[in-house]
Amino acid sequence: MAPTTEQLLRAELAELRQEHRDLDAAVTALAGSANLDILQLQRLKKKKLMIKDKISRLEDQLFPDIIA
Repeated sequence: MAPTTEQLLRAELAELRQEHRDLDAAVTALAGSANLDILQLQRLKKKKLMIKDKISRLEDQLFPDIIA
């Protein structure tokens, strides 16, 4: 049986959340390291923000705001 669109969106959302957590850990580790690379830190933070935006869009598709 083929997965539904909602199942695919939920799977993608889970992957993005995991990637976001991984990037968060990488940013924290890099910020606390002795040889701080500012450019690399900025790139990681920018990628983390882009993933957060994707997560928000997917959540909006899965859980639309219904105003009654």
